[in-house]
Amino acid sequence: MFLNALRNGRLIAAVVLVASTFALGVQLLNPPELVVAAGGDDTAVETVGYYFAYRDVAVVAVFAAVLSASATFLALDARRSDGATHSDPEAGDDGTDAVDKERRRESWEETAAGLADTERVVYETALEAGGEIPQRDIVERTDLSKATVSRTLSSLESRGLLDRERRGMGNVVVLQ
Repeated sequence: MFLNALRNGRLIAAVVLVASTFALGVQLLNPPELVVAAGGDDTAVETVGYYFAYRDVAVVAVFAAVLSASATFLALDARRSDGATHSDPEAGDDGTDAVDKERRRESWEETAAGLADTERVVYETALEAGGEIPQRDIVERTDLSKATVSRTLSSLESRGLLDRERRGMGNVVVLQ
């Protein structure tokens, strides 16, 4: 779980988000004092107010940009992993989405043809579902036990043929 989050960049983006939020807050809450010295022999030092210099404004702008970028990355990544941005490939205006989906499907079918019996059953079940299916649905659609499905998915995952993504209380199997 930790390594998966690190590989996907979520952990790094979250750390950058927290660090830039902290740095931005410190910078904005502690503006430098503007001190004016006036007088000749009796020099009087007086604090006029709190103002940001150009360097301070640049630091705030950089931290704000980093904060925005990391927050945007995390928000878009969360939408992608929740399946909210998976669009209907048939809805593409130029047809490229449909062509890409057809190529992926052909590749998946070629892969399925070279698998052993149990692996083929599990892989084809995911293929029939469009390449993405909850793990519990594989158990329901096949005559295989939970343990057999889990072991088979582990084998297929180690070979890079699919990924299991944690969603809520279960896993979703996504063909590669």
